[in-house]
Amino acid sequence: MQKDNTTSALPTPAARVRQRKRSNEVPPEASKANGNHLLADDRNKYRSMWIRARSTVWMIGGFALIIYMGHLYIWAMVVVIQIFMARELFCLLRKTHEDSHLPGFRLLNWHFFFTAMLFVYGRILSQRLVNTVTPDKFLYKLVGNLIKYHMVTCYFLYIAGFMWFILTLKKKMYKYQFGQYAWTHMILIVVFTQSAFTVANIFEGIFWFLLPASLIVINDIAAYIFGFFFGRTPLIKLSPKKTWEGFIGASIATIISAFVLANIMGRFQWLTCPRKDLSTGWLHCDPGPLFKPEYFDLSGWVPRWFPWKEVSILPVQWHALCVGLFASIIAPFGGFFASGFKRAFKIKDFGDSIPGHGGITDRMDCQ
Repeated sequence: MQKDNTTSALPTPAARVRQRKRSNEVPPEASKANGNHLLADDRNKYRSMWIRARSTVWMIGGFALIIYMGHLYIWAMVVVIQIFMARELFCLLRKTHEDSHLPGFRLLNWHFFFTAMLFVYGRILSQRLVNTVTPDKFLYKLVGNLIKYHMVTCYFLYIAGFMWFILTLKKKMYKYQFGQYAWTHMILIVVFTQSAFTVANIFEGIFWFLLPASLIVINDIAAYIFGFFFGRTPLIKLSPKKTWEGFIGASIATIISAFVLANIMGRFQWLTCPRKDLSTGWLHCDPGPLFKPEYFDLSGWVPRWFPWKEVSILPVQWHALCVGLFASIIAPFGGFFASGFKRAFKIKDFGDSIPGHGGITDRMDCQ
C-alpha cells in the first residue's frame, strides 16, 4: 500500500516559526545600503538647512540696513521686490515657441505693470511729493499739473496698452495671447493690491510695516525649526513638509514675539513717526497715544523678592497681539495657496534667485 505523503508535506508550527523568522531577516547587504541611504538623506537635510540659514542671515542683514536708511529706501525695496515677483510670475505661462512668433509681446506685460505702478503709487505719494517740492515754485507748479492729470494719464496709458494688444493678435495664436492678457492682469492684482497698503503703512510710520513683516519672517523661521526637529503630524496635503507641531510652535513664538517687539519698536521715533514728504532726514515727532507707556503696579501680585514692582506697557502692544495672531493663523494660508499654485503648474519653486529658498515669490507668499 502506498504511503500518503500529503500530511508529511505540511509544515509543523515550529517550522512555520523558523520560516517566518528567516523571511523577516534583512540581508546584510540590504541593511548596509539602507543605512547609507538614510545617512545621505540626513546629510542633504542638514546641508539644505545650512544653505537656507545662510541666505536668511544675508536677507535679514540687508533688510535691517534698508530699515535704517528710511522710508524712501524701504519703498524702493518694495518696488524692486514687485519687479522680481512680476518677472517670475510672467515667466510661468510663457512658451518660447509662441513668443518667438510674437516679437515685442513680452514688452506689453511690462507696459501694463508700470502703468499699474504709476496709478497706485501716484495716488499714495502725490501729496508727499507736493510737500517735498513746495519751496521751488517751478517744480511745485510742474508737479501740481502732473498730479492734476494723473488719473487721465494712467487711463490713456492703459488704453494704449489695450490697443497694442489688439494690434499684436495673430491667427492661430489667439488663445495663447488672450491667456497671457488675462494672466498679466491677475499678476497685477496679486502684486499691487497688497503692496498698495504696504507702502501706505510705510509712510504712516515704519513701525506699521516693520512689525507685520518681522512677524511673518519669525513665523516662517519658527515653523521651519519646530517642524524640522519636532514635526511628525502632517498639516495639509498641499504642503507635505508642513506639520501641526511646526504650525502650533510657530504660532506661540509669533504671538510672544509680537508683544515683545511692539514694546521695543514703539520706543523709537524713527520707527513711529510718519513721513509727510519724500525726504530722507531724521524724524522727530510727538508720539501718539498708542506709543505712550502705561504703568501697572505689580506689588500686590508678585512676591516680595521679585525685582520688578512695576511694568510699563505700550497700548500698541495689545494691537500687536492681534497682528501676531493674524500672522500665525491667516498668513500661512498664503503659503498654502502658493503651494497649491505650484502643484498646479508642477514646479518646485517660482524661481532660484535665493539659495535654499527658491524665488522672491516663494519668500513673499505669506507677506
